[in-house]
Amino acid sequence: MTHNIAVVALDHVVAFDLGVPSQVFGASRDDQEQRLYRVRVCTPGPVTSMAGFTVTAKYDLSEIARADTVIIPGVGDGPTVTDASLDASVKEALHAAHDRGARIVSVCTGASVLAAAGLLDGRPAASHWSWAHRLTRLYPQVKWDFDTLFCDDGDILTSAGVGAGVDLCLHIVRSDHGSAVANRAARRCVVPPWRDGGQAQFIERPIPAGDGPGTEATRAWALQRLAEPVSLEDMAGHARMSVRTFTRRFREETGLSPGRWLLRQRVDHARALLEATDLAVDVIARRSGLGSAAALRQHLQATIGVAPSAYRRTFRLSAPYPPQ
Repeated sequence: MTHNIAVVALDHVVAFDLGVPSQVFGASRDDQEQRLYRVRVCTPGPVTSMAGFTVTAKYDLSEIARADTVIIPGVGDGPTVTDASLDASVKEALHAAHDRGARIVSVCTGASVLAAAGLLDGRPAASHWSWAHRLTRLYPQVKWDFDTLFCDDGDILTSAGVGAGVDLCLHIVRSDHGSAVANRAARRCVVPPWRDGGQAQFIERPIPAGDGPGTEATRAWALQRLAEPVSLEDMAGHARMSVRTFTRRFREETGLSPGRWLLRQRVDHARALLEATDLAVDVIARRSGLGSAAALRQHLQATIGVAPSAYRRTFRLSAPYPPQ
């Protein structure tokens, strides 16, 4: 039987997220090329997208009551995200769907809608990494995971930002109908059927300017010496502090110990070299201060969940920069 999916577009809907379910589930066919899903976009009325156009759907929220799966695409800076308010009709419809056993799904910041409805209380959930501070502040009762590409908690599934919605939709197809169907759908959409690692490999990490107070200047100094042995005593000496005072100030400013921060910077430098150069993995390991190719593989796997070769295939530039 055809599986009915309701995609609920709310005000400030993210246009990309809105289109992903129709594309992926629409491309999912059986061996006789029969569609396995019927996707219907519904809205409470005309809504504005983050791309600046108005979405006027053929279906209203009553479609939620007939859906086997309900999907909430990402939303931008609207009241749903900023003050935890949610239109009563949307909240009631989501709860009714969940109570009768429908699968509830969110893409990117659509998780904020589920959180505002109370459906994520006490549950693990994913969303876009750049919204981590905002969402954890608004919804501390949710077990947020901003490193994973998607989170499958059985009847409620959530994805990380933007492109991770494709990963989650393909995961649903794979769970419903097996890898062969999901792989064919991925080929039709010209996307990988599976991506290694998690959202952590896409998170931007700011580099200190080097001229501020506290330990900022020492952090900038250490970044220029990633290939060299840099001890805690070296860093404290540069900052002209005792080791104890430096460690306390460093943790207050960065949230990490000096050792963990330095390791993160070395891994990030190795990632940059994997993306932008043709250097061998063992050379990159030495230039990043990680010592050996084996150590680089271990740390990269532990940090972002992929091996150096897989990371390079994903992010490799077509024309490498000169080695630094």
